[in-house]
Amino acid sequence: MKVFTIRAAAYMHEQDCPYDEEFDGNDFCAAHILAEVNGEPAGCIRVRFFGDFVKIERLAVRHEFRGDGLAIRLARAAMDYARKKGFRRGYGHASRALIPFWTRLGYTAIPGRPSFIFSGIEYFEMVGDLDPPSEVVAIGLPPHILIRPEGAWDEPGPLDRSAGRGVDAAASRELRQASA
Repeated sequence: MKVFTIRAAAYMHEQDCPYDEEFDGNDFCAAHILAEVNGEPAGCIRVRFFGDFVKIERLAVRHEFRGDGLAIRLARAAMDYARKKGFRRGYGHASRALIPFWTRLGYTAIPGRPSFIFSGIEYFEMVGDLDPPSEVVAIGLPPHILIRPEGAWDEPGPLDRSAGRGVDAAASRELRQASA
């Protein structure tokens, strides 16, 4: 809900974007990164995953939290998140005014591709290479890493703590008998 509130303020209120264009149905098949300042929702970015690339989109920072680098930190967090999942290519759309922002992050406009317009704003397709991290989330890592909360693979999760309790002998025996 916090992500939607931020985007409604930034896009619907400030840019007069219609609801059905901002909330396009892709939010429930995407990952969202939320930035808070002193517990207050301040900015967000959406990440969608495709075959061999990740689409970084819907970057929004509330007006009162702009000017301190939050947008670039959110974009970098999205790129780092995609890298950890094994993606090596990023794709997105940038208005003319934001091309320098994305260029600083290593993105370039795709040569030969025409600009396009939605919600009354001209956009350009941008693409960037994502450097691989030292360790990608992949099969072969310890199982507890792969069941940790999404994006928090470096931090012990609730199931890490449960591993210390061991196996309930009676439940284990019942499972063995049921499978026999």
